[in-house]
Amino acid sequence: MHDQRVRQLFVQLRRLKDRSGMSLTSLAAKTGYSRSSWERYLNGKALPPRQAVEDLARATGADVARLLALHEVAEEVWQQRAPALAGPGQEAAADGRAGEPDQRPDDPEQGATAMAAERPPGVRKPVVLVAVVLAALLGTGIGILIGLPLGGGGDAGPPTAQGTPSARPSGSTTASAGPGRYVFRPGRTYPCKVRRSGAAGGLSAGYSTTRTAVLAGPGWDVVEAQCLLRHRKMDPGVVDGVYGQQTIAAVMRLQKQAGLPADGVVGPHTWQVLRG
Repeated sequence: MHDQRVRQLFVQLRRLKDRSGMSLTSLAAKTGYSRSSWERYLNGKALPPRQAVEDLARATGADVARLLALHEVAEEVWQQRAPALAGPGQEAAADGRAGEPDQRPDDPEQGATAMAAERPPGVRKPVVLVAVVLAALLGTGIGILIGLPLGGGGDAGPPTAQGTPSARPSGSTTASAGPGRYVFRPGRTYPCKVRRSGAAGGLSAGYSTTRTAVLAGPGWDVVEAQCLLRHRKMDPGVVDGVYGQQTIAAVMRLQKQAGLPADGVVGPHTWQVLRG
Protein backbone atom coordinates (compact mmCIF):
# COMPACT_ATOMS: atom_id res chain seq x y z
CA MET A 1 0.00 0.00 0.00
CA HIS A 2 1.54 3.32 -1.13
CA ASP A 3 1.93 6.36 1.08
CA GLN A 4 -0.78 8.94 0.38
CA ARG A 5 1.79 11.38 -1.03
CA VAL A 6 3.01 8.76 -3.53
CA ARG A 7 -0.57 7.74 -4.32
CA GLN A 8 -1.42 11.34 -5.24
CA LEU A 9 1.17 11.29 -8.02
CA PHE A 10 -0.04 7.98 -9.47
CA VAL A 11 -3.66 9.15 -9.35
CA GLN A 12 -2.80 12.32 -11.24
CA LEU A 13 -0.75 10.45 -13.87
CA ARG A 14 -3.57 7.99 -14.53
CA ARG A 15 -6.11 10.81 -14.64
CA LEU A 16 -4.09 12.75 -17.22
CA LYS A 17 -3.61 9.67 -19.37
CA ASP A 18 -7.30 8.72 -19.24
CA ARG A 19 -8.50 12.24 -20.01
CA SER A 20 -6.13 12.53 -22.97
CA GLY A 21 -7.60 9.38 -24.55
CA MET A 22 -4.12 8.18 -25.48
CA SER A 23 -3.23 4.50 -25.46
CA LEU A 24 -0.02 3.28 -23.83
CA THR A 25 1.47 2.87 -27.30
CA SER A 26 0.63 6.48 -28.22
CA LEU A 27 1.99 7.67 -24.87
CA ALA A 28 5.25 5.81 -25.49
CA ALA A 29 5.56 7.38 -28.95
CA LYS A 30 4.98 10.91 -27.61
CA THR A 31 7.28 10.67 -24.57
CA GLY A 32 10.08 8.33 -25.61
CA TYR A 33 9.45 6.00 -22.66
CA SER A 34 8.46 2.43 -23.48
CA ARG A 35 4.93 1.04 -23.29
CA SER A 36 5.93 -1.45 -20.57
CA SER A 37 7.52 1.36 -18.53
CA TRP A 38 4.34 3.44 -18.65
CA GLU A 39 2.34 0.40 -17.63
CA ARG A 40 4.50 0.10 -14.49
CA TYR A 41 4.36 3.85 -13.78
CA LEU A 42 0.58 4.14 -14.13
CA ASN A 43 -0.06 0.99 -12.06
CA GLY A 44 2.16 2.22 -9.23
CA LYS A 45 4.76 -0.54 -9.63
CA ALA A 46 7.61 1.89 -10.25
CA LEU A 47 8.18 5.59 -9.66
CA PRO A 48 8.53 7.38 -13.00
CA PRO A 49 11.64 9.51 -13.57
CA ARG A 50 11.22 13.27 -13.39
CA GLN A 51 11.68 13.55 -17.17
CA ALA A 52 8.88 11.05 -17.83
CA VAL A 53 6.51 13.07 -15.64
CA GLU A 54 7.46 16.27 -17.46
CA ASP A 55 7.00 14.60 -20.86
CA LEU A 56 3.54 13.33 -19.85
CA ALA A 57 2.50 16.80 -18.67
CA ARG A 58 3.57 18.35 -21.96
CA ALA A 59 1.96 15.59 -24.04
CA THR A 60 -1.40 16.03 -22.27
CA GLY A 61 -1.30 19.83 -21.94
CA ALA A 62 -1.15 19.68 -18.12
CA ASP A 63 0.65 22.15 -15.85
CA VAL A 64 4.27 20.99 -15.73
CA ALA A 65 5.21 22.81 -12.51
CA ARG A 66 2.33 21.36 -10.49
CA LEU A 67 2.93 17.80 -11.66
CA LEU A 68 6.65 18.09 -10.91
CA ALA A 69 5.82 19.39 -7.42
CA LEU A 70 3.82 16.20 -6.76
CA HIS A 71 6.68 14.12 -8.17
CA GLU A 72 9.18 15.86 -5.91
CA VAL A 73 7.22 14.92 -2.78
CA ALA A 74 6.54 11.36 -4.01
CA GLU A 75 10.19 10.82 -4.90
CA GLU A 76 11.33 11.81 -1.40
CA VAL A 77 8.90 9.34 0.19
CA TRP A 78 9.77 6.63 -2.35
CA GLN A 79 13.49 6.92 -1.66
CA GLN A 80 12.91 6.66 2.09
CA ARG A 81 11.00 3.40 1.71
CA ALA A 82 13.23 1.93 -1.03
CA PRO A 83 15.72 0.21 1.36
CA ALA A 84 12.86 -1.60 3.13
CA LEU A 85 11.49 -2.88 -0.16
CA ALA A 86 14.79 -4.03 -1.64
CA GLY A 87 15.33 -7.78 -1.70
CA PRO A 88 15.43 -10.92 -3.88
CA GLY A 89 12.91 -10.77 -6.70
CA GLN A 90 12.26 -7.02 -6.22
CA GLU A 91 11.61 -5.42 -9.58
CA ALA A 92 14.11 -2.62 -10.17
CA ALA A 93 12.72 0.78 -11.06
CA ALA A 94 13.52 1.47 -14.68
CA ASP A 95 14.21 4.62 -16.60
CA GLY A 96 12.25 2.98 -19.40
CA ARG A 97 13.38 4.94 -22.45
CA ALA A 98 11.93 3.26 -25.55
CA GLY A 99 14.48 1.15 -27.40
CA GLU A 100 16.77 0.85 -24.36
CA PRO A 101 16.97 -2.03 -21.88
CA ASP A 102 15.11 -1.24 -18.62
CA GLN A 103 18.16 -1.71 -16.41
CA ARG A 104 18.81 1.72 -14.93
CA PRO A 105 17.38 2.42 -11.47
CA ASP A 106 15.47 5.63 -10.69
CA ASP A 107 17.90 6.68 -7.95
CA PRO A 108 21.55 6.00 -6.97
CA GLU A 109 20.66 4.27 -3.67
CA GLN A 110 18.59 1.62 -5.46
CA GLY A 111 21.42 1.17 -7.96
CA ALA A 112 23.91 0.64 -5.16
CA THR A 113 21.61 -1.88 -3.50
CA ALA A 114 21.28 -3.78 -6.77
CA MET A 115 25.08 -3.79 -7.18
CA ALA A 116 25.49 -5.27 -3.72
CA ALA A 117 22.88 -7.96 -4.40
CA GLU A 118 24.52 -8.99 -7.70
CA ARG A 119 28.14 -8.89 -6.49
CA PRO A 120 30.25 -11.63 -8.11
CA PRO A 121 32.05 -14.01 -5.71
CA GLY A 122 35.42 -12.50 -6.61
CA VAL A 123 34.56 -8.94 -5.59
CA ARG A 124 35.42 -8.12 -2.00
CA LYS A 125 32.72 -6.68 0.27
CA PRO A 126 34.66 -3.50 1.27
CA VAL A 127 34.75 -2.40 -2.37
CA VAL A 128 30.97 -2.71 -2.64
CA LEU A 129 30.48 -0.85 0.65
CA VAL A 130 32.51 2.08 -0.70
CA ALA A 131 30.29 2.14 -3.80
CA VAL A 132 27.17 2.16 -1.63
CA VAL A 133 28.45 5.07 0.48
CA LEU A 134 29.38 7.10 -2.61
CA ALA A 135 25.97 6.46 -4.16
CA ALA A 136 24.22 7.52 -0.96
CA LEU A 137 26.21 10.77 -0.85
CA LEU A 138 25.35 11.45 -4.49
CA GLY A 139 21.67 10.80 -3.75
CA THR A 140 21.78 13.29 -0.88
CA GLY A 141 23.21 15.96 -3.15
CA ILE A 142 20.52 15.37 -5.77
CA GLY A 143 17.84 15.53 -3.04
CA ILE A 144 19.08 18.96 -1.95
CA LEU A 145 18.94 20.26 -5.52
CA ILE A 146 15.42 18.86 -6.02
CA GLY A 147 14.29 20.47 -2.75
CA LEU A 148 15.05 24.01 -4.03
CA PRO A 149 11.87 26.06 -4.69
CA LEU A 150 10.58 25.89 -8.25
CA GLY A 151 10.15 29.07 -10.25
CA GLY A 152 12.28 31.17 -7.90
CA GLY A 153 9.77 31.60 -5.09
CA GLY A 154 6.44 30.32 -6.30
CA ASP A 155 3.77 32.85 -5.26
CA ALA A 156 6.11 35.86 -5.13
CA GLY A 157 4.71 38.85 -6.99
CA PRO A 158 1.83 41.30 -6.91
CA PRO A 159 -1.57 40.25 -5.53
CA THR A 160 -3.86 38.49 -7.99
CA ALA A 161 -7.64 38.39 -8.00
CA GLN A 162 -9.35 35.35 -6.58
CA GLY A 163 -10.28 32.87 -9.27
CA THR A 164 -7.35 33.84 -11.51
CA PRO A 165 -5.60 30.65 -12.74
CA SER A 166 -2.13 30.17 -11.36
CA ALA A 167 0.65 27.95 -12.66
CA ARG A 168 2.43 27.83 -9.31
CA PRO A 169 2.79 24.64 -7.25
CA SER A 170 1.74 24.71 -3.61
CA GLY A 171 5.31 24.59 -2.28
CA SER A 172 5.34 28.37 -2.38
CA THR A 173 7.13 30.43 0.22
CA THR A 174 5.17 33.63 -0.27
CA ALA A 175 1.48 34.30 -0.68
CA SER A 176 -0.17 36.68 -3.15
CA ALA A 177 -1.94 38.39 -0.24
CA GLY A 178 -0.41 36.99 2.91
CA PRO A 179 2.11 37.62 5.70
CA GLY A 180 5.24 37.47 3.53
CA ARG A 181 7.80 34.75 2.96
CA TYR A 182 6.95 31.34 4.41
CA VAL A 183 9.70 29.68 6.46
CA PHE A 184 9.00 26.33 8.09
CA ARG A 185 9.88 26.17 11.79
CA PRO A 186 9.23 22.96 13.74
CA GLY A 187 6.47 23.45 16.29
CA ARG A 188 5.25 26.74 14.87
CA THR A 189 1.50 26.99 14.19
CA TYR A 190 -0.72 29.71 12.74
CA PRO A 191 -4.06 31.16 13.92
CA CYS A 192 -7.13 30.78 11.74
CA LYS A 193 -9.60 33.63 11.27
CA VAL A 194 -11.82 32.61 8.38
CA ARG A 195 -14.17 35.18 6.85
CA ARG A 196 -15.82 35.96 3.54
CA SER A 197 -13.99 38.55 1.51
CA GLY A 198 -13.39 39.78 -2.01
CA ALA A 199 -15.69 40.28 -4.95
CA ALA A 200 -16.31 36.54 -5.28
CA GLY A 201 -17.35 36.36 -1.61
CA GLY A 202 -15.39 33.21 -0.97
CA LEU A 203 -14.04 32.09 2.39
CA SER A 204 -10.51 33.17 3.20
CA ALA A 205 -8.10 32.89 6.12
CA GLY A 206 -5.82 35.58 4.68
CA TYR A 207 -2.78 33.40 3.98
CA SER A 208 -3.30 32.77 0.25
CA THR A 209 -5.82 33.71 -2.44
CA THR A 210 -5.22 30.68 -4.66
CA ARG A 211 -8.09 28.67 -6.07
CA THR A 212 -6.04 26.35 -8.27
CA ALA A 213 -2.75 25.36 -6.57
CA VAL A 214 -2.10 21.63 -6.15
CA LEU A 215 -0.93 21.13 -2.56
CA ALA A 216 2.44 19.42 -2.21
CA GLY A 217 5.31 21.09 -0.37
CA PRO A 218 5.09 23.35 2.72
CA GLY A 219 3.78 26.87 2.14
CA TRP A 220 1.08 29.45 2.71
CA ASP A 221 -1.31 27.64 0.35
CA VAL A 222 -1.25 24.68 2.75
CA VAL A 223 -1.81 26.96 5.77
CA GLU A 224 -4.82 28.46 3.97
CA ALA A 225 -6.24 25.01 3.16
CA GLN A 226 -5.71 23.80 6.75
CA CYS A 227 -7.61 26.81 8.12
CA LEU A 228 -10.48 26.28 5.69
CA LEU A 229 -10.59 22.57 6.56
CA ARG A 230 -10.76 23.42 10.26
CA HIS A 231 -13.53 25.94 9.54
CA ARG A 232 -15.51 23.13 7.88
CA LYS A 233 -15.00 20.83 10.88
CA MET A 234 -12.55 18.59 9.01
CA ASP A 235 -9.68 18.30 11.49
CA PRO A 236 -6.39 18.75 9.54
CA GLY A 237 -4.25 18.53 12.68
CA VAL A 238 -1.92 21.40 13.55
CA VAL A 239 -2.01 24.39 11.20
CA ASP A 240 1.68 24.52 10.32
CA GLY A 241 1.76 24.69 6.51
CA VAL A 242 2.92 21.07 6.10
CA TYR A 243 0.79 18.84 3.86
CA GLY A 244 1.06 15.72 6.01
CA GLN A 245 -1.00 12.59 6.54
CA GLN A 246 -3.59 14.17 8.86
CA THR A 247 -4.23 17.02 6.45
CA ILE A 248 -4.52 14.60 3.51
CA ALA A 249 -7.03 12.52 5.49
CA ALA A 250 -9.09 15.66 6.22
CA VAL A 251 -9.06 16.56 2.52
CA MET A 252 -10.30 13.08 1.61
CA ARG A 253 -13.17 13.38 4.11
CA LEU A 254 -14.15 16.74 2.63
CA GLN A 255 -13.97 15.38 -0.93
CA LYS A 256 -16.11 12.38 -0.02
CA GLN A 257 -18.69 14.64 1.64
CA ALA A 258 -18.76 16.90 -1.43
CA GLY A 259 -19.10 14.00 -3.89
CA LEU A 260 -15.61 14.49 -5.37
CA PRO A 261 -13.06 11.71 -5.99
CA ALA A 262 -11.56 11.12 -2.53
CA ASP A 263 -7.93 11.04 -3.67
CA GLY A 264 -6.45 13.57 -1.24
CA VAL A 265 -5.31 15.81 -4.13
CA VAL A 266 -6.28 19.46 -3.65
CA GLY A 267 -6.93 21.09 -7.01
CA PRO A 268 -9.45 23.61 -8.43
CA HIS A 269 -12.56 21.53 -7.58
CA THR A 270 -11.51 20.97 -3.97
CA TRP A 271 -10.56 24.64 -3.59
CA GLN A 272 -14.04 25.54 -4.83
CA VAL A 273 -15.54 23.48 -2.01
CA LEU A 274 -13.10 24.91 0.55
CA ARG A 275 -13.78 28.50 -0.49
CA GLY A 276 -17.53 27.89 -0.50
